[in-house]
Amino acid sequence: MAGEGEEALAAFVALHGAALRASGVPTQYWESLSRKLRGEVFDAGDYFGIMQVEEVDEEEEVDEEMEEQFKKKPNPGNGPCFKVIVTNENGLQASNPNSVFLIDHAWTYRAEHARLQLRRVPGLLHRMANLMGIPFHGEVPDEGSIEQVLQEMWKYNQTYQLSQGTAEEKVPVWYIMDEFGSRIQHSDQPSFAAAPLFYMPQQIAYTVLWPLRDLETGDEVTRDYAYGETDRLIRKCVLLPWVPTEVLDVSCFTPEPPDEHYQAILAENKEKLPVAINPPVYAKDKVFKVFTDIQQVLNNLTHPRFVFTDNEGEADILYNFSHFKDYRKLSEEKPGVMVNQFPCENLLTVKDCLASIARRAGGPDGPRWLPRTFNLQTELPQFISYFQQRDRRGEDNHWICKPWNLARSLDTHITNNLNSIIRHRESSPKVVCKYIEEPVLFEREDVGLVKFDVRYVVLLRSARPLRLYSYDVFWLRFSNRAFSLDDLDDYEKHFTVMNYAPGVTLKQVHCEDFIPLFEKQYPEYPWTMVQASIFKAFAELFQVASSKPAPLGICDYPSSRAIYAIDLMLKWDTSRDGKRIMQPQILEVNFNPDCDRACQYHPTFFNDVFSTLFLDETDNCHVTRIV
Repeated sequence: MAGEGEEALAAFVALHGAALRASGVPTQYWESLSRKLRGEVFDAGDYFGIMQVEEVDEEEEVDEEMEEQFKKKPNPGNGPCFKVIVTNENGLQASNPNSVFLIDHAWTYRAEHARLQLRRVPGLLHRMANLMGIPFHGEVPDEGSIEQVLQEMWKYNQTYQLSQGTAEEKVPVWYIMDEFGSRIQHSDQPSFAAAPLFYMPQQIAYTVLWPLRDLETGDEVTRDYAYGETDRLIRKCVLLPWVPTEVLDVSCFTPEPPDEHYQAILAENKEKLPVAINPPVYAKDKVFKVFTDIQQVLNNLTHPRFVFTDNEGEADILYNFSHFKDYRKLSEEKPGVMVNQFPCENLLTVKDCLASIARRAGGPDGPRWLPRTFNLQTELPQFISYFQQRDRRGEDNHWICKPWNLARSLDTHITNNLNSIIRHRESSPKVVCKYIEEPVLFEREDVGLVKFDVRYVVLLRSARPLRLYSYDVFWLRFSNRAFSLDDLDDYEKHFTVMNYAPGVTLKQVHCEDFIPLFEKQYPEYPWTMVQASIFKAFAELFQVASSKPAPLGICDYPSSRAIYAIDLMLKWDTSRDGKRIMQPQILEVNFNPDCDRACQYHPTFFNDVFSTLFLDETDNCHVTRIV
């Protein structure tokens, strides 16, 4: 039997050892944890009990210290106050290898599905309302109770992410522990630690709970809700959902990060910068050999001066889908080989970097063409201060949380709930941008006034001197429901990316048809005028992106060329002379964009792109020079 146990433990450690080490679960508990997971042993009830703490009557005399402690009680929700205590008559010894416990999860979900599940899963709303102290007496879910749970749940939510799978499967998972786990209170000197563990054999996540010291009967079970945060101000901000406080004394000033920030990004990306080379010169009639792994290029590039090769070693042009890293080796060994990427272009294509470099154009608040943006990892106190100041002034406080480096609106959330934004910081690195509360809308006959965004493809021929072109065709995406600042989790009202959502209508309008429709709806705003302001924003963006040497800016490698897709919206704003204007708002810059629609409707698209970038020939190529 001992042999079987050892084998089972070895298999358990092989599967889960890395996760347990990362979570700090001491090895002395692993054998017992393995056994409890295999047998689904939930024995916390033998050691702990939930105790209701009576609320203090305001008229009773209470000494100040006790009142202060009571105020600080982070018990979530508005209902009665609970705590978990050790009830076992022998207490609990941290050295005992069995002193590790499993907590079940009452609700596991992805944020975008929460409302639907509360409506449809029998008993879920009732259980969550009870757990959060929200009065709910009906049998049928009502929208008021659902909304309260959606607001309160950020005080109870925990999160984990799957490390493997598709982009959709890697979107963070949120969960709420069962009544026992959810009653464990916060302490800056916790008696226990807790961490989620995804148990592979069952494909189920549990929370693992273990003591940090010996406890006696009656001692409280607590954990640190800001575990791992040592900075006092950051802890105060992270704990704000449970310990409400104001941080108005913190400046919301967000200067551009120091040079070391960009050096660290370069090191993390493992990108090697090129050595200096002379710009390559080619014969006027040279036929270029192209090595590419992009099917759209293979299918659509038919220009006679480009031929494909399967041999990367003999290629004149490397047109890769994935990110190129070793520019040093390329520049030393093959300086004449051109590549479809620029070193350090992530400063444009990753959202936190885009916000950082944009401050060169608009100061700490950023330029007018970028929504006010904060990096939640490094600028949390400044963001909370800014949010609270806006709140005090009665200004709109809708924000959109986005992962630094995911496209297609994945893991992107719109909210005016500060607790939600603070907690989203725990799931994956995110920026938070001011949500455009007054977008320019487009009248859809079948729907009404909807949000829309515009995608331009820009071609960067060189960084220094800056040579930037825009493709003359732009693409439009529309929401499917009339816009209003409510139902913030209604994807078809607030988002425009419909081509990846199954069973969702995709409204397509060609830009040549869109312009007269737009000008009919907004006769005082001819598209040529709107587009001029868009191109001005693009020019400013690329000027600041290339204004400093790498890694502080895009590297001016003479053999680099690139195309990017810039997504933008228009918002109503007021000019300095008091006129109502349509202000472009750059949402993101995409590397190697999907050009399927471009090729479908404009078969010469890649011929035009390659002529502009690699031949320096722009006549009849449907491009406009911006800079």
